[in-house]
Amino acid sequence: MPEPLTLRALSGLPSTPPSLADSTLVMIDCQNTYVQGVMALDGVAAALDEAATILNRARAAGIPIIHIQHDDGEGSPYDIRAEIGQIADQVAPVGDETVIVKGFPNAFVQTELDNALKRVSASNLLLAGFMTHMCVNSTARGAFNLGYAPTVIASATATRALPGPNGVVSSEVVQAASLAGMGDLFAIVVPDVGAIPD
Repeated sequence: MPEPLTLRALSGLPSTPPSLADSTLVMIDCQNTYVQGVMALDGVAAALDEAATILNRARAAGIPIIHIQHDDGEGSPYDIRAEIGQIADQVAPVGDETVIVKGFPNAFVQTELDNALKRVSASNLLLAGFMTHMCVNSTARGAFNLGYAPTVIASATATRALPGPNGVVSSEVVQAASLAGMGDLFAIVVPDVGAIPD
């Protein structure tokens, strides 16, 4: 059986990531929500380390950085008024880095993200954060639909096991399927931070 082709390949879309210097970094929901408690993700510590690495590279390069923070109200695992909903210390915003609060998986819905990206003339987006199958997936698709060119850094994302129609789907399978689904059309998916050229 021949190797499957992506819709990106069939459409002639790029398969290699743009340089860091030509990109805007979007850090999606890198919150304590996913480090502890009921929503703790498999592989989250390693993913946060990778997210911190690309964040530090972005800061050194002087490119625009936008942090996304999900808020689902008081008492929820996404309560940004509580410690659980804060952005994890190792990737916390510094200085005048933009923070955009959202209430939907797609970070473009009912937020200022599109306007913030237009203000810095963004075209290429680097995406890192959580969860791979949910907010990273939704935001990558939203970005593509608005004409942006997203790149997802696989090692800087993580997810969790989910119930499926035939039993539990492991986090490894959810992760792999989510990345493959995005990579079919909506985003370039690279394995790790090292795949992003300066």
